Amino acid sequence: MSLSTQQLEEAYAEMLRIRGFEERAQELYAKLHFKGSTHLGIGQEAVAVGARLGLQEGDLVAPTYRGHAYALAWGMTSFSLFAELLGREAGSNHGRGGSKHMGSAELGVIPGNAIVAANLPIACGTALRAKMDGDDEVTVVVFGDGATNQAAFHEAMNLAAVWDLPVIFLCENNLYSEMTPIKDAVKVDELSIRASAYGMPGVRVDGMSVGAVADVVSQAAARARVGQGPTFIEAMTYRYCGHMPGDMCDYRTREEEAEWKSRDAIEACEALLVAGGKTPAETAAIRERVEQELNAAEAEALASPLPDPSTISRGAAAWMETSR
Repeated sequence: MSLSTQQLEEAYAEMLRIRGFEERAQELYAKLHFKGSTHLGIGQEAVAVGARLGLQEGDLVAPTYRGHAYALAWGMTSFSLFAELLGREAGSNHGRGGSKHMGSAELGVIPGNAIVAANLPIACGTALRAKMDGDDEVTVVVFGDGATNQAAFHEAMNLAAVWDLPVIFLCENNLYSEMTPIKDAVKVDELSIRASAYGMPGVRVDGMSVGAVADVVSQAAARARVGQGPTFIEAMTYRYCGHMPGDMCDYRTREEEAEWKSRDAIEACEALLVAGGKTPAETAAIRERVEQELNAAEAEALASPLPDPSTISRGAAAWMETSR
């Protein structure tokens, strides 16, 4: 699909929002404003935004524990996510989900899963429901390259193919499974060729190009909506930060990092906007608008109250609930 100027502008703003959110999350974590861990995807914004552009309203996403980008791309607000990170009542999940488990039933964001590849069978479940109900809804399930060596990956791929489920398997291949280079864990050069073993199409795409990702996701969704089953997409991307806070990235070279950063998706999108007629002043205004929005959302979240301790069991198993 060819992105219009308006779509490019929206993608540019969304990628800026995602990156700005995660940079602030990184600072909040360093200042001990929230507990637990967090996994950032700074540099990988084009995959999430491109995926959203390639789908329709009502389509679902099943992110990993590195899921902030997908939550924002699917319409969850930066304030609700900041508040969730900070454990506040106003958070998207009332401060109970935190970084790894934020989600929204209304917006089609299946809460993230901390177990590698565990979200793939769940996505097959939502896709099966859509097929049984005769809906044209598609589920895109997101995972890293390391998940492709998990049993759940193979089981989900096989089931989805056998039952022609309307699901898109979107692999964010950022070259490292935590600290392990993917080349040390997989014999094939391209993960996408694994799809042929299950009888589904597999495609590799430049994950630093929002338009390229939108195009392949749109094609995969079109197949799924007419009953032709799943597609495996390998998006080549790169996380500028470590796997998690404290990761010094000493398993990769500074030269490699510089090469990937030279292909930055946000800068590439800005260049396309300027080439299409936008002035530098106009793109700067978009940056300023997003910056102000994030600053306000972060400040509001920091000032918002913690949950009432008496509601601690809310959202747990029904028999445990003592207060709503």
